[in-house]
Amino acid sequence: MTYDSSFKTQIDGRSATADDLSPLAFSGFAHFTAMQVRDGGVKGLDLHLTRLRLQSIEFFGRALPDEQVRHYLRTAIDNGPVAMSLTVTMFSRNGEFTPSGTEDDPAVFVRTGPASSGPSGPLRLAAVEHQRPLPVIKHVGEATKTHYLRQAVKDGYDDAAFINARGHLSEATIWNLAFWDGEAIIWPKAAVLPGVTMGIVRRQLAGLNVPQRVEVISIDGLGSLGGAAVMNSWTPGIGVKSIASVPLPLSPTFMEILHSAYAREPAEKV
Repeated sequence: MTYDSSFKTQIDGRSATADDLSPLAFSGFAHFTAMQVRDGGVKGLDLHLTRLRLQSIEFFGRALPDEQVRHYLRTAIDNGPVAMSLTVTMFSRNGEFTPSGTEDDPAVFVRTGPASSGPSGPLRLAAVEHQRPLPVIKHVGEATKTHYLRQAVKDGYDDAAFINARGHLSEATIWNLAFWDGEAIIWPKAAVLPGVTMGIVRRQLAGLNVPQRVEVISIDGLGSLGGAAVMNSWTPGIGVKSIASVPLPLSPTFMEILHSAYAREPAEKV
């Protein structure tokens, strides 16, 4: 593909540099996965690769071989520190608002940054009626998530949780939700993104003999629960002390279970 020099890119009246454009490279027709890398290893690497493969087939009709994706990851990891955040974005070379992609889609964009373990919490979540489009796909360009996050902070909260049209809690802006009834982990029954960290925790809970189930969670039912948490690629669990105006107990046992389940998962060398 040849470069068309008629296209120019400026930011604030000056020619954009690669560093300027890097945070914006998540726009377009694309999906992605985000992970934490420690000493060249990634927990749930199989889940990340499966996500990229299946969602590429959904978006582009084809997927790159896992080993090719791992090669791109290794290239980025080998040139970076021992601890980092890493995001892999699969995108169409023709961009968005185009009727078709190119025959060699998807292209692969890998971005690394400082390692993160998320906020310390506990968090206060606003409750917003919202359903992400294509909820099971981790796709880019979701301005509503940033909008609701910023609106929540403006209103005195730390972040926002989503309620679907049926009045059921589903997920948060960049988090999966988990709840605790004192004996079992409860996952919301709703259309949500199946997070990699959530997948790790769910498959490791069996080894800890911790029961888990999926059921409808509504704001009205929060008062009977023994705790709530959010999780994503940063962390397997941060306590939630309230959703909307409903206070929630902070359960050290709940947090210990989530973190213990995650710790059982071995990191796989990329």
